[in-house]
Amino acid sequence: MKLTKRKRQPRLKEKIAENPFITDDALADYFNVSVQTVRLDRLELSIPEVRERIKHVAKKQYDTVKALPLEEVIGEIIDLELDTYALSILDVTEDHVFSRTGIARGHHLFAQANSLAVAVIDDELALTVSADVSFKRQVQSGERVVAKAKVAVVDNSRTRVNVESFVEHELVFSGSFSMYRSDSANELEEGKS
Repeated sequence: MKLTKRKRQPRLKEKIAENPFITDDALADYFNVSVQTVRLDRLELSIPEVRERIKHVAKKQYDTVKALPLEEVIGEIIDLELDTYALSILDVTEDHVFSRTGIARGHHLFAQANSLAVAVIDDELALTVSADVSFKRQVQSGERVVAKAKVAVVDNSRTRVNVESFVEHELVFSGSFSMYRSDSANELEEGKS
């Protein structure tokens, strides 16, 4: 059952507030209306398109990546609290997929997750020691992958970072990364002297 415009618009506003990265296509599917109807609703509600919403979220203050130059992060970091969590997005394009199938090459999803695991570490040097990863479903050209990294364990020598990547709300990749950090080694050396 389609909602009337008066009922749909407040729900559309709530849906975008819950997930600022949701596309007009996904909203159209959710509300069972055309993409043009969603665009008109957004215009009437003064809600910018998804690219502008992402830029707005990215402009919010967040910590600075220490372990690697920002341009070396695969995807765009939009939120970061060092040694706690990080969030990035990757828009899958024709450059990321196999030409015959349109399916994203796995190393791009891995690279997004791995670079996010490095970026979340509060240290000048962070290196991946090992990773246990799982690809949950194929990602197609045109899809947006949102990767969420969470620091799970920090001990004397390693930091474990869990990363989950989603398209819309569907899990497409998960990984647990064991990370070496140089400040851990320095603290150990200082403790011995």
